[in-house]
Amino acid sequence: MSTASLRNIAIIAHVDHGKTTLVDQLFRQSGTFRDNQRVEERAMDSNDLEKERGITILAKCTSIEREDADGNPIRINIVDTPGHADFGGEVERILSMVDGVILLVDAAEGPMPQTKFVTGKALALGLKPIVVVNKIDRPDGRPAEVLDEVFELFLNLDANDEQLDFPALFASGRSGYANLDADARDGDLSPLFDTIINHVPAPQVDKDAPFSFLVTLLDRDNFVGRILTGRIATGTLNMNDPIRAIDREGNQVEAGRATKIMAFRGLERVPVESATAGDIISLAGLTDATVANTIAAPEVETPIAAQPIDPPTLSMRFAVNDSPFAGREGDKVTSRMIRDRLFREAESNVAIRITESDDKDSFDVAGRGELQLGVLIETMRREGFELGISRPRVLFREENGERLEPYETVVIDVDDDHSGTVVEKMQLRKAELVDMRPSGGGKTRITFSAPSRGLIGYHGEFLSDTRGTGLMNRLFEKYGPYKGQVAGRPNGVLISNGTGESVGYALNALEDRGELFIGSGVPIYEGMVIGENAKPEDLEVNPMKSKQLTNFRSTGKDDAIRLTPPRLMSLEQAIAYIDDDEMVEVTPKSIRLRKRHLDPHERKKAARKAEAA
Repeated sequence: MSTASLRNIAIIAHVDHGKTTLVDQLFRQSGTFRDNQRVEERAMDSNDLEKERGITILAKCTSIEREDADGNPIRINIVDTPGHADFGGEVERILSMVDGVILLVDAAEGPMPQTKFVTGKALALGLKPIVVVNKIDRPDGRPAEVLDEVFELFLNLDANDEQLDFPALFASGRSGYANLDADARDGDLSPLFDTIINHVPAPQVDKDAPFSFLVTLLDRDNFVGRILTGRIATGTLNMNDPIRAIDREGNQVEAGRATKIMAFRGLERVPVESATAGDIISLAGLTDATVANTIAAPEVETPIAAQPIDPPTLSMRFAVNDSPFAGREGDKVTSRMIRDRLFREAESNVAIRITESDDKDSFDVAGRGELQLGVLIETMRREGFELGISRPRVLFREENGERLEPYETVVIDVDDDHSGTVVEKMQLRKAELVDMRPSGGGKTRITFSAPSRGLIGYHGEFLSDTRGTGLMNRLFEKYGPYKGQVAGRPNGVLISNGTGESVGYALNALEDRGELFIGSGVPIYEGMVIGENAKPEDLEVNPMKSKQLTNFRSTGKDDAIRLTPPRLMSLEQAIAYIDDDEMVEVTPKSIRLRKRHLDPHERKKAARKAEAA
């Protein structure tokens, strides 16, 4: 297939804006699916965590075929992009594979936060977008206003004149039609196919130069080993051709042969005999090559310019679960199982770095942010692992005798009424105000340069302060001077002094002491955190105390005990809440907070040692 008959696009959409449904219709109307074929797993929305959290975690590729106006076959490669900044390490590399983007927005909800980050990256790379306003048949649809909001978003993201002159279509993915007219309510998706073919340029590549290919995504297959995905920059690759991998400096990583070449056909990766410049393919045959390496013919000396892999800025300790309840709910509890799983993750996820501790019972896992590591923990939990997780800590550097820490650029869009509170809270967390300007519609855009340390655990508080209306985007900025102590959690915790089951009578008496994290009839153990103390110090309590029975009878019955509903935390909230001497016990069925040292005497010893240090 010639380069002129290829189109490479990325698709950007917020959860529930109809991307999966629309892409399924594109497949059906291009003949990729039979009309009566039942599709269980969709290419664009296949991961359970992605469905639950409403975020794209794994980038995916797929393709459809169509004919242009002259009847020539056109293949359209579609790449899905992660929208969250924690997975932004690969967004720019993914977007370097494509020549255009489709921004899909809901006709009622309009542009949403998870589209903003990737849209900004796409515009910065000079890609020209196609805007599709979906679900125009909703009773509360407002397509014209949503189109204006998209235009405003592009203005805020500093789009150039060419990008602002974007084609816009109005569609209903469920009904399978798209049109240039917002009032249309029938037809098919031909206008969308035509717009992609006419608006997205064909890849500008040199087919006669030696083969070269930049690795953008890394996957692993139990049968063929490492699978490297990316777009061929120059030349042609045939099966069993000699190839070599070189890093960004031009040093050889390894040499080998192309044992398997796979192209995307619909939802499948299909083996092909050869592939040409401009096409997106997957390649097997190398064992050490990784993301941002150039795979090329042996005579190629110069690597393709690649975006550097963002350095890890945050680390958590993953330890063997040593609580009294260890092994009750999970079947993967040994350090060997945890080690194998983490190193397997590091092989396919280049943004994660694993370091084994001296005692072999714990591992330092470094990544780009709390969400990225939280997704890994949640995935392992569902696979049957039990873990003890420490509080996140930032990774410092030493340069010329000076201690440096990671900083992030934080862009916050917030209602004008809440801007003062946000500025005050961010300054307490050692953030510096860089820019503050109105962004229209009663909102203010505030930009900060903040140490990553100060942002740990702030997102939940930020949503509370802004009544859930604030949007926060974070991007790694630089390593800068150490900012000094950041104020930690102001309150101590309530710690169980024994093992057993919580009793409503005891919890009722403890409610005056602070806020509880557990209800009645919950299994607990010594050293487990069961609530937050109203005072700054930790307090050991007995949540299992029963009412003493006597022979005296009262004239009336005892009042029924009414407990305040406990404060239940999600995994991310628990990790953000704990202090340095605490851990989160994660099992397939439970999330418990606990002290690192369960024995009170060990806790006192550790506290004295920490004070001395």
